[in-house]
Formats: sequence, C-alpha cells, structure tokens
Amino acid sequence: MSASWVDIAVNLTNAQFNDDACDVVEHAKRAGVEHMLLVGCDLESSKQSLDYAERWDLFATAGVHPHDAKDVVQDYLVQLTDLHNHSKAIAVGECGLDFNRDFSPRQVQQHVLSEQLALAESLNKPVYLHEREASETLLSILKEHKVRGILHCFTGNQQALEAYLDYGLHIGVTGWVCDERRGQELQTLVPIIPDDRLHLETDAPFLIPRTLTPKPKHRRNEPAFLIAVAQQVARLRGAELPTLKLQCYRNFKTLFGVDNND
Repeated sequence: MSASWVDIAVNLTNAQFNDDACDVVEHAKRAGVEHMLLVGCDLESSKQSLDYAERWDLFATAGVHPHDAKDVVQDYLVQLTDLHNHSKAIAVGECGLDFNRDFSPRQVQQHVLSEQLALAESLNKPVYLHEREASETLLSILKEHKVRGILHCFTGNQQALEAYLDYGLHIGVTGWVCDERRGQELQTLVPIIPDDRLHLETDAPFLIPRTLTPKPKHRRNEPAFLIAVAQQVARLRGAELPTLKLQCYRNFKTLFGVDNND
C-alpha cells in the first residue's frame, strides 16, 4: 500500500454503479485515488463490498446502517462475524443513529447499534459510524462501550465535533464542505479537526462537490472527485495538498491497522 489519496466512503454497491463499477474504480485510480473503503450497509451490501474489495484490491466495512436496523435477521451478528473473517473487512459498520429520516424506529436503531459496538469490541476492530440529528444519544451509547473508530460524513455543530474528538473518534469530511449553502458551518469547523484525526471521503454516489469544474453532465458522485474535497479542505486549513494527502493516508493506516509495515 503506497501513499496516495484515500476515499474512506464509497458506496460502490449502490444501484447507480451497477453498470460500470469497474470503470469507476479505474477512473478513481487514474485520478490518484488508489485506496478506497467500500461501505456495507446491510448483510447483502457488505458481502458485495467485500467481493469488490477482493477483486480490485480495496478495503470494505461490514455492518448494518440505522436505516436497515429494522430489517435485521435473528442471526445477523453471527453472519456479520463471519464476514469479518475476510481479510478485506477492516471496520464494523456503517452503523449508528439517524433521527433525521427515522427509517427504523429509534429504539431499534439504538439496540442494533449497541450490538454492533459490542461486536467491534470483541473483534478489536474500529467502528464506522453514521449520525444525523442524534449526537447526544450516540455519545451516550458510545460511552457504554470502549471502541475506536470514525464518525463518517460529519455535518454536525462544534459541540458535537468536540464531543466526538474527546471520545477519541476520527472525523470524515465529504463534499458537504464544498456546498456554499449547507456547508458553511462545516467550513468553519474543518480547521479545528486535529491533523491526526482527519479523513476525506466522497460518500459516492451522493454529495457531489459543488465546486467541481467543469461540472459533470450527470449528478453522480465518484471517488475520482475526492480531489475536489481535498482542495477545499486544504484551502480551509491553509495546508499544501501533498501534506494533506500524506497525513490522511497515515491516518487511514493508523485507524484501520492496514499495511503497518509500509
């Protein structure tokens, strides 16, 4: 594993990539995004993400998203544990709480999250967390466990950011930071994320950076567009792009424990 840009959130199993997933990966690598973390949101997408990770020498998560918490089968933890025997499975998730859309009942979300945090503890793997409008509840549940991990696609306020950092979490920044309307608060917070806790992500095919020029004809985000996120983050932090790239690469290795001999 060589130092390059790392996209820590690619939803490659999303239907928008059904016809050209291979081309999307190759396009990203040509753009300098050689390392990608493919996100599993339920058992099926976790399995598929691991298959893709093995095929293209990437990495993957395996877990249950809060949107899908209501649909877990009785033995889902057994199945998740089996998936985590795969060498490309490096984090438990995407798991967490979403009180914005509430696609699963909140009590169910909390129960399934707690079970996955316990799984991460038993496997000694980091957790890959999702949170929308639920920071206080998420933090209260986290404090019942002792896990390391990342809060992916952070869009909260300064109080939430400081609480996540105090807990020890790493922070993922998406193209939300490129949005001149919705991303204003995040733009003010990006400079206070410690160098050794910062990660960049596209969350492709979602959250296409609004700073992209020229703008693609379609509105699908791709991991190749991580460079636009990096440029905005570097500008906000007063950092050089090569320095930012190396720091994020090191953070990825440190948090997820990959290729530690490089």
